[in-house]
Amino acid sequence: MNYSLRILHPNTPARLRLQPVMHGLVGILFLFNGIGIYRSAQPNWLMAVFFLLFGAASIAFPFFMRRIKKFTAVNTIARLIQAFVCLTGCLYFLSHMMPVIGLLLFLVGLGLGYIGWSEVRIFQPVHITLDNTGITLPGAASKRLIGWNQLNNVILRNDLLTIDFKNNRIMQLEILDELDATKTAAINEFSKSRIQ
Repeated sequence: MNYSLRILHPNTPARLRLQPVMHGLVGILFLFNGIGIYRSAQPNWLMAVFFLLFGAASIAFPFFMRRIKKFTAVNTIARLIQAFVCLTGCLYFLSHMMPVIGLLLFLVGLGLGYIGWSEVRIFQPVHITLDNTGITLPGAASKRLIGWNQLNNVILRNDLLTIDFKNNRIMQLEILDELDATKTAAINEFSKSRIQ
């Protein structure tokens, strides 16, 4: 037998808690850039105001993002804009002979691009597979196979798959598929037969 269940990625709750912090940190970095441009020998007022506005917007964004209906799309666009501002700000600082700040913005821009890409991937539903060899879980880079011999129990109840490991660890995954009682019972029976 082979069962494939659509789940929310296991790291999604942790990423959701970190999103406001990341937006806030980028906003603080933009504010420092704006202040640095303002305090330079020949301040460029347009760039100073640009960084100050984007810094304030990035700090304010977490307070408003939960009210947005298409949260993941808006968050992705905000990440891309932040990465673009970092990469273009890098060019400004490099052209004004500030290589350390330019390099920092370049690295932050690349990091924000990676974070944006990983957030897009993490919000997409993934599949967990239960078969004769074990349970295949999605990972960040590759899939992970958990053999039945590593498990005490596997129970599917109320759209929640609970995996009990022999090393006293428990993993709970939210199932996004609508399963009827017969399929739930079949999955529980299959898991029970494979563990014994």
